[in-house]
Amino acid sequence: MNILINDGLSASAVKLLEDQDHKLYPIKVAQSQLVNYINKHHIEAIIIGNDTKINSQIIDACTDLKIIAKTGSELNNIDFVYAKTRGLKVFNSPDQTSESVAELVIAHALSCMRHLKNTNRDMPLEGDQRFAEIQKAAANGQELKGKTIGIIGFEKLGQTLAQKAIALGMKILAYDPKVNEAQVNLEFFDQQKLSFKIETTDLETLLTESDIISLHTPRLKKPILSAKEFQKMKPTAGVINTSFGGVLDEVELVNALHNNTIAFAALDVFENEPHPEIQILMQDKISLSPRIAASTLEAQERIGLHIAQQIINFDKN
Repeated sequence: MNILINDGLSASAVKLLEDQDHKLYPIKVAQSQLVNYINKHHIEAIIIGNDTKINSQIIDACTDLKIIAKTGSELNNIDFVYAKTRGLKVFNSPDQTSESVAELVIAHALSCMRHLKNTNRDMPLEGDQRFAEIQKAAANGQELKGKTIGIIGFEKLGQTLAQKAIALGMKILAYDPKVNEAQVNLEFFDQQKLSFKIETTDLETLLTESDIISLHTPRLKKPILSAKEFQKMKPTAGVINTSFGGVLDEVELVNALHNNTIAFAALDVFENEPHPEIQILMQDKISLSPRIAASTLEAQERIGLHIAQQIINFDKN
């Protein structure tokens, strides 16, 4: 099978495909040249990330194409419904990044609770002159142990976060209209295992009782957190978003932080990417990262192998 790897793939996944005698084209083809390249090389499978778009026009124009594979969970850059009507297989990797995303949530939580987001800004600039002052400002940090984390969206990713939070001694509140309860399993290095049954609660309870709220929803048409929801939260609480821009209202978030309605926030995704609003970037109560939740070597390895194996299985059948 001729396979175009247009947005990159892990080396182990490339080797797996090569070992099955697939012909690989690991090259970045511009969107405007995609149809010509696919047809010229009789590409049967294309592997893409977030940068390449596969619409109905490309699907119609590329008659050799059988597989569209996405190295990620969301299919917003693929005309998925149309691809299915034309008999194409669409593969993605929805559960391969849960560990990495959950770890980043914990990292942001620690950054906010221990004021690392501020000390990392202040120390390089003024650490030699204002050491004692910076130290004093950061000396009232809090432990995660004993705190309550509210997880909005409690499928695979939310449950993985719950595992890590339980291991840190945190209490779990979860809200998901599609999930009533879940069995969360902890596996330790010596093969010991512990299981916890977590029943989901209502959003109101989660908002009022959580010390940290983490968002793990699909992309939404309107924010699940806005002014009304921020008002219900504890003034010492914070919110972390590693899901999608737009699932919380950024304007109301800035207002809530400015008015001390809530204490802190952490954002890995933004309403306007790649140009987040300056009010977000300059708000010193927000811990920031540039959409890297899924970007670990281990996650990319799992994604690549998962996609490669799906292509191999399809070809064998």
